[in-house]
Amino acid sequence: MRLRPWISGTTAALAGAALVLWVFGPHILPPWNTGWMLSGQIGPDPVQYWLGFTFFKASPWSWPPGLNPRWGIEVSSSIFYADSIPLLAFAFKALDPLWRVDQYWGMWLAACGALQAWMAWRIIGLATPAALPRILGAVLLVMQPVLLNRMGGHLALGGQFLILIALWLCLTRADGWRRSAAWGALLLAAALIHSYLLPMVAGLWAADLLARTADPTRRARYLAAEFPLVPGLGIFGLYLAGFFALRGGFGGTWGGYGHMQLDLLAPLSAGVWSHFLPPIPEPDHLEIGHSTPGLGGLLLIALGLWAAWPRARATFRAHWPLILACLGMWALAVTHRVSIAGHVFELFSLPTRIDALADALRASERFFWPALYAALLGATLALIRRIGAPRAGTALAVLLAIQFADLQPGFARLARYFTPPAQAVVPLRLHDPFWLEATTRYDRIRLVPTGMQAAWWEEVAVLAATRGLETDAVYLARIDPARVAAVNSDMARRLSTGDWEPRTLYVLGDEGAISLARASHDRRRDLLAEFNLVWVLAPGWFTENSPGPHPPARAHGSAHPPVPTSRE
Repeated sequence: MRLRPWISGTTAALAGAALVLWVFGPHILPPWNTGWMLSGQIGPDPVQYWLGFTFFKASPWSWPPGLNPRWGIEVSSSIFYADSIPLLAFAFKALDPLWRVDQYWGMWLAACGALQAWMAWRIIGLATPAALPRILGAVLLVMQPVLLNRMGGHLALGGQFLILIALWLCLTRADGWRRSAAWGALLLAAALIHSYLLPMVAGLWAADLLARTADPTRRARYLAAEFPLVPGLGIFGLYLAGFFALRGGFGGTWGGYGHMQLDLLAPLSAGVWSHFLPPIPEPDHLEIGHSTPGLGGLLLIALGLWAAWPRARATFRAHWPLILACLGMWALAVTHRVSIAGHVFELFSLPTRIDALADALRASERFFWPALYAALLGATLALIRRIGAPRAGTALAVLLAIQFADLQPGFARLARYFTPPAQAVVPLRLHDPFWLEATTRYDRIRLVPTGMQAAWWEEVAVLAATRGLETDAVYLARIDPARVAAVNSDMARRLSTGDWEPRTLYVLGDEGAISLARASHDRRRDLLAEFNLVWVLAPGWFTENSPGPHPPARAHGSAHPPVPTSRE
């Protein structure tokens, strides 16, 4: 097939975006449609992203610009820890006076599919200008469980095209300041998209820097400046996004390095995706079941090994830094607690200080992605060079058909994730008229006790974001436990003494908080009642300057029910 390069590349990009929209549905695109994110179909993560951006765009600009003080108050951090893609949050906050965008994640996912396909098309173009193998290979790189699974919840991690850009730079030989600038821009972008993508891209940059340093035929004039500049731009991106707003809690509130590892047989396992591959036991954690390249991808890698074998030594000599970097990240994914078919063997213990640092990368299975993409792309290039573009195009067409048939269980699973809601905007769960009245009287809503996903956090945070109040009801990627403890201690003191903050509404999340409020509130001034199963303390509700409330469903003095453990 002969097509002009721009037509071929555009076709690949459109095919990548179309595949993503076919999997998740075109209803995710309109920027006013938030129902698919807030309906609760796949848990709280999309709600977290929406909340982060909604509070962020309502806050004045600060320095660094990523700070997000209205969401969390004392326990707040930044848009970085809301996983709301700081790069896009900055752009759409700046555009907000001209173009109101309630959600940009549907556009982001479509763009990720397009960019993933386009970068794969470019890399395959290193072996052939022929359109057919380039387009088919590009679509196969989008039809990957490691990508589509992340798009089905952890939306920022759909930006795996950054890994392909890094691989492109590793496989090309251009030198000079433009190459240094490209790497610097890539690390800056990775820092402003997601923290897991940054070390992957940085590892590939280090491999490329080593390759250029070790190659006497390449100009090294810019290497001395590049060494501090490129990582410096990555650190600067983290600073802009608000990474350093957090002082503790980088390891998260659960898990740890070595407990979300890659099983050695995971690429061969059906997981939750494959129709044809056998199910193989894996360790029990949240990342399992998504690291297979699919039957089509496995067959491509097998064919690639056959095609590359005659030139294996020459390939290793040409790309040994890249190969070692990919193997190193694969080892990082496997961790020191090696799992084979679900059986875990701890090879050694990490020193305490190193273990604490590594906990920030607790979901280590993800570091398999660079090695997987390098294997798929390397296999495609080797196959084209061994049997020629026409035959390789036919082979890729067959492999793509096999891949599509094999991943039907995974496609069916994702089809339920972002089901079109009945309404573009989901109604508030806290819908009693009390809440509408209360949010006109108060400036903030406290959740007592607060913490990571504390009781009623989602209902309270969505209400506060919708009605323009600040709140400490949060769900963040990382949270400082010392700050949480200090806030909860202060709130317990206030509930014990009746020392209420001005214009603050208190949502009481457990029996202890309700008991303290019951003992300390002034019945003549303060309302203690339950609305939509949520107990609330409204200081000063009965003052002369405040109109009386509508009759509450259950107020102080009635039988005290147990604190609810499930939402409406």
